Amino acid sequence: MPELDVPTEQRRLFSTNIPYPYLPESVRRSDCRIIYICRNPLDTVVSSWHFLLEMARSEDQPGWSLEEHLETFCRGEVLFGPFWDHIMGYWKECLERPHKVLFLKYEDLKEDTIGQLKKVAKFVGLPFAEEEEEGGVIEETTKMCSLNTLKNLEVNRSGKLSPTNTVVEKRSFFRKGEVGDWVNHLTPSMVDRLNSSMHEKMSPFGLQFKTR
Repeated sequence: MPELDVPTEQRRLFSTNIPYPYLPESVRRSDCRIIYICRNPLDTVVSSWHFLLEMARSEDQPGWSLEEHLETFCRGEVLFGPFWDHIMGYWKECLERPHKVLFLKYEDLKEDTIGQLKKVAKFVGLPFAEEEEEGGVIEETTKMCSLNTLKNLEVNRSGKLSPTNTVVEKRSFFRKGEVGDWVNHLTPSMVDRLNSSMHEKMSPFGLQFKTR
């Protein structure tokens, strides 16, 4: 993206899955704001399993069981590094520099979309004006950004991405988007294993999730 080398005073938005410690120092030490969005580990396991199965199907590759996926997840053998390290990297930075990192949970976004949107706008220095709130701008924005709206856009229904040699259908990024869908997939022993990891990795730092 050569345009990144062109200086500009305009605000720019970038999306990445890179763990916090591996972000360029120019990002970590600058005044740019970081918004980190994550999901409870139980739903994350199920969602990532379905996504990877879709990728395997698109390449005519065999899939794997949820049990196998859970094993690789718990061992940290997943895209962009171990889940626990990834999430805790941004959480700890949020605790130390809340003006730099805004830590959002998918469950909160689902439960209070308008409140979370207002929080994001304020964080980036662009709070909604009173006239915008009274004019329904926030509600319209949440509607535009809803899962159903994005899922039904033609570009996401039929479009494809080719980040590497792999072709990924954009529809693979959209499934149910429900909180608590893990109850339809995970066994009690799987839940116990993930809950144990959550308690060990996150509880000491005050990070908790709603799982239903």
